[in-house]
Amino acid sequence: MPQKKRPRLADVARLAGVSEATVSVVLNHRVGESVRVSEQTQARIWDIVRKLGYVANPVARSLAGGRNNILAVFTFDPVFPIGYRNFYYPFLVGIEEEAARRGYNLLLVTSADDLSGKRHIYRDGVNTLQAADGALLLGYENKAELLALLDEGFPFVFVGRRESPNDTISYVACDYKQGTIDVIEHLESYGHQRIAYVQSSSETESSQDRQAGYMKAIEASQQTIDPALIWKGTPQRFTRADLTALLEAGVTALVAENDECAERILTLAGELKLDCPRDFSLAVLGDPLTPTETDHTWTMFKIPRREMGSEAVRLLHQILTAPDHALALPLRQSLPCEFKPGNSVAPPP
Repeated sequence: MPQKKRPRLADVARLAGVSEATVSVVLNHRVGESVRVSEQTQARIWDIVRKLGYVANPVARSLAGGRNNILAVFTFDPVFPIGYRNFYYPFLVGIEEEAARRGYNLLLVTSADDLSGKRHIYRDGVNTLQAADGALLLGYENKAELLALLDEGFPFVFVGRRESPNDTISYVACDYKQGTIDVIEHLESYGHQRIAYVQSSSETESSQDRQAGYMKAIEASQQTIDPALIWKGTPQRFTRADLTALLEAGVTALVAENDECAERILTLAGELKLDCPRDFSLAVLGDPLTPTETDHTWTMFKIPRREMGSEAVRLLHQILTAPDHALALPLRQSLPCEFKPGNSVAPPP
């Protein structure tokens, strides 16, 4: 679909039947200083501003062409303090490297949390990303605000697959589905036929993709999907009784959606005097970022976080520099995961 353009000062002036200079005087509350504008005209200008959803961009409007080579980076989750093992760190490294290569400055936009601890792009109905040409978004988002950005025509690319009612969000994704299939096939190559899935309670797109990969891999091996082998909930709700029940049901290997789930499994196994991989095998559907005291390396797949950040900048650059109506949006890219075998997998006991 054609890219929807943000309303400009010129659009307000054209609909109001006045000059851009007059609109600027009104919006900057300078009526009476050197220019007289009737109250009726002022009211008409403000009415059009509200209807268009126009928000003045004091940086961009001072530059020819309306672009300032600034990209906003907004995360719906806190990112400071940040270390090299932080989930967002490699994304941000990739974003910074690619932005520098393409001559962009980065503007990190933070937001005070609301009473529920959530961050917001819009404050009092105003898009706080407007000082930039476009934005790169990360984290567990407010879908209503994404739809507002789409309606406003503000250019953005999400780092991670994101769904929307009309499927119009541009994003860079990771192929969690194929990554999960690779892990299951590795376990099957060791002879595991009863493989349980310990899933988080998350309803995110990445969680859905992992589950889809698990289902497809099990079906491809001519096995019947047993709902009893799929456990879902917060890691702390997974108990010794849950682990025991899975093992007594013939499970010889487990896949955990993330390392928090995997660490919980190992903790319970220790309490039950069970050893991984002697008594069961265990794999993680991603690369752990939480420091661990275990003496094994995970069987897992590596998420291309740095590459995803870089690719998101490339897509946003493409959106910003393409001639009007030359792009069919949304733009999307899915990057492969890299399978990494570890010593947490062995043949069935």
